[in-house]
Amino acid sequence: MQRLNALVLVGILAVASVGCGAEKTNEEVVDTVETKEENYLGESIEDHVIFPASVEGLVGDTMPFYDDGTYNVFYLADQRDGKQGYHPWGLIKTTDFSSYEDKGVVINYGESVEDQDIALGTGSVIKGKDGQYHAFYTGHNDMFEPKEAVMHAVSSDMENWEKIPEDTLYAGDNYAQNDFRDPYVYYVESDGLYNMLVATRKDNIGVIARFTSDDLKSWEDAGVFFENDMGTDSNLECPSLLTYKGKWYLAFSDQWPDRLVHYRIADSIDGPFTIPDQDIFDCNGFYAGRMETDGDNLYVVGWNGTKKKHTDSEDYDWGGNMVTYLLRQNEDGSLFPVLNPKVEELFSNELVVEPLKMTETTSVEEGSISFAGDQYEMAGFRDLLGSYLIKTTIKEFDKDGMFGFCFNTNDENVGRLNIIFNGATNRIEFYNGENIMERKAQSYVDFDISGSDQLDVSMLVSDGVVCMYVNEKMAFTTRMYMSQGSDWGVFSVGTKVKFDNIRAYK
Repeated sequence: MQRLNALVLVGILAVASVGCGAEKTNEEVVDTVETKEENYLGESIEDHVIFPASVEGLVGDTMPFYDDGTYNVFYLADQRDGKQGYHPWGLIKTTDFSSYEDKGVVINYGESVEDQDIALGTGSVIKGKDGQYHAFYTGHNDMFEPKEAVMHAVSSDMENWEKIPEDTLYAGDNYAQNDFRDPYVYYVESDGLYNMLVATRKDNIGVIARFTSDDLKSWEDAGVFFENDMGTDSNLECPSLLTYKGKWYLAFSDQWPDRLVHYRIADSIDGPFTIPDQDIFDCNGFYAGRMETDGDNLYVVGWNGTKKKHTDSEDYDWGGNMVTYLLRQNEDGSLFPVLNPKVEELFSNELVVEPLKMTETTSVEEGSISFAGDQYEMAGFRDLLGSYLIKTTIKEFDKDGMFGFCFNTNDENVGRLNIIFNGATNRIEFYNGENIMERKAQSYVDFDISGSDQLDVSMLVSDGVVCMYVNEKMAFTTRMYMSQGSDWGVFSVGTKVKFDNIRAYK
């Protein structure tokens, strides 16, 4: 074990420069993985697909539809192939979000620039009273005015679809012509009508409009169903509405400025929909989440974006890997993301977790790491490769302290990628650079650690995605290419804290 002199590390977090180790691109990560795989402890253990990408490339907006024991997750396939058309609908099938079957493209975009749907956008699927499956999707064409419309297709098996262009629905004069998308269709038993929610704008503010139909072909405007209640003018993208165990839930994503998935609660399908104390599930590393249920389990399905230039230090791009949470319902109806037990069951092989390097004032005992609060302290572990579940309980921490997890450490053993519990700001933060004292967090959520005696952490690491669950109250998803083929560790900045019973599973 290498002991690091804490005095050498004094002030590193405040003065470290990007020159402390060149950042690697995604292509270089692959090379790193290939050279280290044969030396890794878990080389003979099967890896699992935790955050599926698409056989077509990458996963964009998801549209989960439960039917007869199977979750059919339609998604915008981000092919990034430079062709004129883009974002066809793909289909991934799963029964419990622990294993997946990707069917590839099932609804393609139009064939020419003359087609309204030369690009496909988000929509939804419903099984009609006629026994057929009906897909309602956004047809987008930047050459048209209006650019967006709601379009219709039918199928008997959800894999072979026939488009019905004559059923195309355009926005009326009371809604924004070029912001009219993401239809979500459901059936209301009490009035015998199909309802459609559409993300659009009215009077310069984002709204969710409602339309009704008795045949899934012609639709009547039923007015605004929900108006932006966040104090911004943001569009409310990818809405979904369902009932689960006595409550009605409306979910949507704010297109700006925060790009977070929000939800609202009501006792009736017509509302009023109220804002829970914690109305988000995750940070901006998770977007376009839509809810779906089989009656017993409730999930929210979205995606974690890639980074521009496939480089960790860059901003998020559109499309990436599918990310799904199981949602736990509290007595008051509020929802919290938790680790799916079916996913946890996949990680049955416990690995030996021993630090390879530590600062002088760090102590280790029976799998636990304790920091004395002496400036910057860290303990580093061997490289990660493949899919992992890391678990620990964080205890005995200063309520206004700063501590967390580091990945891909530089020559001074400071992480180039850091997930931080920041007691001073009452937030969980992600920094995609080592200079955390001067950089702006790329992602954050409000999370007051002062109200907790301990933080129970479960962290999934797979395919460049890191998703952390804390106290079964918050998820925190980030894109870290260099979480693969690089070292990781735990650290503290001038804070006493104990990472108890650190375990890793594969």
